Amino acid sequence: MKNRVNIGFAINGLSKEEIGLFEGSGKTMRHIKIHSLEDIDEKKPVKLIKLVDKKAICTQW
Repeated sequence: MKNRVNIGFAINGLSKEEIGLFEGSGKTMRHIKIHSLEDIDEKKPVKLIKLVDKKAICTQW
């Protein structure tokens, strides 16, 4: 991406409320966007990584 970075997360196994923390409309993957270093809320990515690590279900295709 030219003007931002997208960080993608697997969302299988998350509740609708938890999925709402992410951007996008994918069925198995959602993301957050970071436009600049100043935009980074350091707690948000860590919170999302811990959530996905704990609850997401990743399966092989």
